[in-house]
This record gives sequence, structure tokens and C-alpha cells, in this order.
Amino acid sequence: VQLQASGGGLVQAGGSLRLSCVYSGSTSDYYGIGWFRQAPGKEREGVSCITLDDGAKWYADSVKGRFTISRDTAKNTLALQMNSLKPEDTAVYYCATDLGGLCNHFGSWGQGTQVTVSS
Repeated sequence: VQLQASGGGLVQAGGSLRLSCVYSGSTSDYYGIGWFRQAPGKEREGVSCITLDDGAKWYADSVKGRFTISRDTAKNTLALQMNSLKPEDTAVYYCATDLGGLCNHFGSWGQGTQVTVSS
């Protein structure tokens, strides 16, 4: 599976960004697709995932109510709408396959996109 994320940038706290991901390849080997992020000196964190079969969505507690994940199965695209951004959301965001359905075990990911939120 190949994935390519885009849409990052610099935004002030309280602002919004929309990340997009285009993916290609076989979908039979993974449970879902989603986003994780990694900030310097911090562990990888699952942000949001969506299952491929029924579209069930999962969000990290830190982003619930602010981020919305969506997908277009016809176009093989994934999006993450990020509102009310906080400085602690600053990280490189990756679009990735979710192997286990818990949004914490990722199989493939592409080049990430930097999100920087200034205070």
C-alpha cells in the first residue's frame, strides 16, 4: 500500500487545517486506515482511524470533539479536518494503515506532513 499525506502548515492556535491522504494498493491486509502523529522527543500517537468495512471511527481523547476523520472509498482518499488547533497538536502527521483496529499498530505509511500550531 502506498500512502501520501498533504495539507499541513503553520496555523495559529484556534485555527483549522485539513489534511488529505491518497492511498493505493490492496486493502485486504489491514483493518483500517488513519492518522498518527509524532512530535520531536515524543512517542508516536494514534490520532484517528476509520475501519474499512463499516466506517467506524476512533479518536484519541486529546483530539475528540476537534478533529474529524472521513474517507471517500471511491477515490481512495482520507481526510482529517482539524479544528480548534492547539500548540500541543504540533507534530508530523502520517497517513497509515491500521493493522489491528485499535489505531495503535500501523503497517504502512508514507511521507508525513508537518503541522505547526503557534501560540
